[in-house]
Amino acid sequence: MASEKRKILWVDDEIDLLRPHILFLEGKGYSVTAVANGEDAISMVSQEKFDVVLLDEMMPGLGGLQTLRGIKDVDATVPVIMITKSEAEELMDEAIGKRISHYLIKPVNPTQILTACKQVLESRKLLEDQLTKEYVEEFNRIQALRSIGLDWREWIDLHVSLSSWDVRLDEAEDTALKDSHADQRKEANSEFCRFVEANYPRWLEGTDGPTLSPALFDKFIAPHLKENRRVYLIIIDCMRLDQWLKVEPLLQPYFDVSRDYYYSILPTATPYSRNAIFSGLFPMEIAEQHPAYWKEIAADELSRNKYEKDLMEANLHRLGVKLSSPPRYVKVYNSEEANAVRRQISSYLSIPFVAFVFNFVDILAHGRSESEILQELAPDESAFRSLMRSWFSHSVLFDTMKAMAQQDAVVVLSTDHGSVLGKRAALVYGDRETSSNLRYKFGKNLVCDESEAVRVRAPRQFKLPDDILNKNYIFAKEDYYFVYPTKFHEYERQYRGSFQHGGISLEEMILPCITLEPK
Repeated sequence: MASEKRKILWVDDEIDLLRPHILFLEGKGYSVTAVANGEDAISMVSQEKFDVVLLDEMMPGLGGLQTLRGIKDVDATVPVIMITKSEAEELMDEAIGKRISHYLIKPVNPTQILTACKQVLESRKLLEDQLTKEYVEEFNRIQALRSIGLDWREWIDLHVSLSSWDVRLDEAEDTALKDSHADQRKEANSEFCRFVEANYPRWLEGTDGPTLSPALFDKFIAPHLKENRRVYLIIIDCMRLDQWLKVEPLLQPYFDVSRDYYYSILPTATPYSRNAIFSGLFPMEIAEQHPAYWKEIAADELSRNKYEKDLMEANLHRLGVKLSSPPRYVKVYNSEEANAVRRQISSYLSIPFVAFVFNFVDILAHGRSESEILQELAPDESAFRSLMRSWFSHSVLFDTMKAMAQQDAVVVLSTDHGSVLGKRAALVYGDRETSSNLRYKFGKNLVCDESEAVRVRAPRQFKLPDDILNKNYIFAKEDYYFVYPTKFHEYERQYRGSFQHGGISLEEMILPCITLEPK
């Protein structure tokens, strides 16, 4: 059976005069679709997948560069060859800045067109082949590491590698490669859950463990403040490492970026992990030392984190940080609060330490399970990363950080926990007082399959509050989510494919902590 023809879209307002060129390309085995204006070109790209686009730069109406922008908005990966009458450096810089793959100067003959198409198409195949080769090498390296067992440092390295490949494979067309990567991540998560289950209680006692949520201020923030540096802390709620890697290049023109990592405490949920960051304490310690600030059972998540400013001030005092004026704490949950930050950024110049909490990613992750529009915009993790980058590039946060880059201040950016795409339902039994969360629960005498979840019978061993008799916690492993036997299949369908947090997975636990120094 003959191989499928490569498809070319040729856009030129004088396309009728190029009929001999088109016949030549078709004689060489290409399928050519010809259109005479930019609007039709964009429409065709939205309807059909092309291997390469030939685009005239000088067209009436929608010009070549405007058409290029429209084509890339529809299909960012399609190669474009620009055909122009001008060799002006300014024009070439503008075109190259908009991601053309090649350009030709008129007049062009059929052989030039054929050669340019071959170069673009073959270079794309070479890039795919190189990507596959590099991935196979990394796959074998990771397999070898996993075969001998990893410590917590090596799990960080493995997660960084997997997350970097998540981002690199976003633009790849090889579905087999993507499937192989997904399988490797699934196997790694299974092993990571066993590793955490075996080692987490020991880490809480301070025995050769990673940096955990309560140590974030002590390790990454207090040292700068003690050197009398001005510090901005930015916590982006529910941000995963792969999502950060998608955003990081946007900040590199403004900052020197230094990346560290830490492990979230369990459960990987805002009332626990974010309170732990700001307080410098584990949940059990917050409940004992600051009982008025601990709200494990509350109507909403906002209530359970409403005392972060008070906990932060107590933490700074305990760490021996002395500031010339009181710190500022700013929580951003909606566009009105975000715009207030934009207006007030200059007023923070006199404040030695300002902490921001941005909640957009968490809202987006939760909202996606309830919104068909968001599910269409972000049907999978790759699309969610792109949506995260799009939000950030147009956000008040990005504008604010660009303003910070003009100041003599260090910016520390991190997150409280990540999230995982729930794929498998795990049956759980509990009474009416059991908490409602999908990836973790607490209550009396909880029952679950312990191959699907970690059951904590003695909460104090996990530094969690033990305030009622027979209190248990359970944390979902890998990509499981909890469903009660009542209406099991209904809720299984409802929450399958939603982003959730609170359990044990690489994505939820191993998190970036970024130090940004203005350039």
